[in-house]
Amino acid sequence: MYTTRTYCRETADIALDTEVTLFGWLDTMRDHGHIVFLHVRDISGVVQVVLDPEILGDLSQLKLRSESVLSVTGRLRLRASETFNSKLHTGKIELFASQLSILNHSETPPFLISEREGDTSSDELDEDLRLRYRYLDLRRPKMQNYLIKRHHITKAMRDFLSSERFLEIETPILTKSTPEGARDYLVPSRVHHGAFYALPQSPQLFKQMLMVAGLDRYFQIARCFRDEDLRPTRQPEFTQVDLELSFTDEEGVMALVERLLVAALSSVDIKLELPFTRITYDDAMLHYGNDHPDLRYDMRIIDVTHVFHDTQYNIFKGIIQAGGAIRGFIIRGQSDRLGKNVLQNEFAKTIIPQLGGKGLTWMKLENGELLSNIVQFFSKAELDSLVDLLEAKDGDVLVFVADRDPAKVSDILGKFRLYLISYLSLVPNVSFAPCWVTDFPMFEKSDTGWAAMHHPFTQPSELLSETPDDVWMGSVKARAYDIVLNGVEIGGGSVRNHRADQQERLFKLLGLSETDIEEKFGFFLKALRHGAPPHAGLALGLDRLVSMALDTPSIRDVIAFPKNRMAYCPLTQAPDHVSDLQLADLSLQISQPKGDATQRR
Repeated sequence: MYTTRTYCRETADIALDTEVTLFGWLDTMRDHGHIVFLHVRDISGVVQVVLDPEILGDLSQLKLRSESVLSVTGRLRLRASETFNSKLHTGKIELFASQLSILNHSETPPFLISEREGDTSSDELDEDLRLRYRYLDLRRPKMQNYLIKRHHITKAMRDFLSSERFLEIETPILTKSTPEGARDYLVPSRVHHGAFYALPQSPQLFKQMLMVAGLDRYFQIARCFRDEDLRPTRQPEFTQVDLELSFTDEEGVMALVERLLVAALSSVDIKLELPFTRITYDDAMLHYGNDHPDLRYDMRIIDVTHVFHDTQYNIFKGIIQAGGAIRGFIIRGQSDRLGKNVLQNEFAKTIIPQLGGKGLTWMKLENGELLSNIVQFFSKAELDSLVDLLEAKDGDVLVFVADRDPAKVSDILGKFRLYLISYLSLVPNVSFAPCWVTDFPMFEKSDTGWAAMHHPFTQPSELLSETPDDVWMGSVKARAYDIVLNGVEIGGGSVRNHRADQQERLFKLLGLSETDIEEKFGFFLKALRHGAPPHAGLALGLDRLVSMALDTPSIRDVIAFPKNRMAYCPLTQAPDHVSDLQLADLSLQISQPKGDATQRR
């Protein structure tokens, strides 16, 4: 019965008067009394179907309802020219039905499935309602298109890596809990009472041990799990394109990943230019206020502290004498849109304090002259230097923040830059600006001491000190690199420690005792002592990459069955309570009374 199926979209390319059979869902129906028009929808598209009661009999007996599953057989014919539908790929043809079967009726759906050109009502649907009926949400053409394109991107990456001699190898889901920066999801063992598996935050140790095994080019479309607070770019379970290769360095990995991303995004008609921009961590923090800069637009933060070394403006003078910094950026051509009221009252007195700053200095360049309420406090040499340094032109607005903490200045300006880009609608409609961020600090200060900024398996850029102090710990760089797309980090990697002595030394610098090292990483260090080759790798967040490529509001839109903002699944109502018998099998008991599962939504 189903072997003769034709997909809806294919009918546009089939000769007229050909008999075809469609299977799909009733999208819409128009009853003209003597004749009925249906739109039948499947994953490929929509076709208009004509039902004639003289051929099919009394149509009222069929009880046709929206979203019922249909089988329709008939002949293709050309529509009358005045009824052509330019919004449909199949808009010039229709199927004149000779047979119609209802394969299954549908209850009235809780929201509209059909999507018409320009209709944005589905974008306003409550997300928890969509997730509760995710099987209907995914029936919507827009949502299906997201998953189809996700498949294309994933397939393109698989094909590329296979062509580069990579092997796709699966690593365990039930594994050992090791510290990797986030909380583990733990799985109690029934067989080994009191012991727990952990769901992997990444396949990090296994892929490095594959390098030891001589499987020198590995990749995996890997499921990973992290018990951390959620954001639009985070889920408790997510997918990453994980890869590792031997006998390479940073340059080898970055060159490979650039070509991988070009191949992946070309599958959805996005062109990336090679080579990608590179920026060091220090420059990113200084000039963009974060380590994931969005390079689609200008407004690069510039340090102008030296311009005011001899200034008579007391506020700037006091900040400079205290070791602080004065930095700013230029807003090109926005002088007419940014009046004094906006700059002084809205930005300086409201927005900047909300971002952690004390105030904002602003100036406009008009007719070759800088204008503001405080320019009289600066010398002509200082003002001329600002114009030259920022390459200002008439119609530009110059903004500056000063603070005794130089890092705080760039942080505030980085956030203000992003605010302005949204406020002034400066983001190009279609634009992709990938970049590499390199030379990260090896360590970062935490409340309990020093921690690895990426992870403890990253190789430092220099030999580890035998007598480290805080100055050395804060200055040493890592051989680590992040790939950033339009201001979102979509992946990161590093050159790994392949020598056991260096890896063990690094663990000790991070405060692990010999007992901790043996208990948590003894098996891994043993592997490194058996001829581990130099190796490096990277993991790309597939959900983030697809979401960025398709410009969706959240990664939840490109995941078939995501959790909501509370890490809860409205569809299956997970997580949920389990029976006392299941707990007894695991030698577990709940220390507090069970709460209402609905409270976790």
